[in-house]
Amino acid sequence: MSWTHLPGAPTFSIRFDGEPVTAVPGQTVAAALWAAGVRSWRATRGAGAPRGLFCGIGACFDCLVTVDGVPDQRACLVPARPDQQVTSR
Repeated sequence: MSWTHLPGAPTFSIRFDGEPVTAVPGQTVAAALWAAGVRSWRATRGAGAPRGLFCGIGACFDCLVTVDGVPDQRACLVPARPDQQVTSR
């Protein structure tokens, strides 16, 4: 059972590249994307290799996204908030 489907858990939506993604209070943007099945949201410059959640603690920069117009945010550190606009790189 995924965390977003616990009975009675309150939910809200963020938008990822224009699409709604369900989140629950306390989740980071990366956790909400991962729970929604999104595993990659950027690509490396040279080879175009997919990147997403890697360390999950803010030590790397694989999970960079733009949040509400602010680029280069580590999705694993940004708390998910209702109506947040998240875009891939």
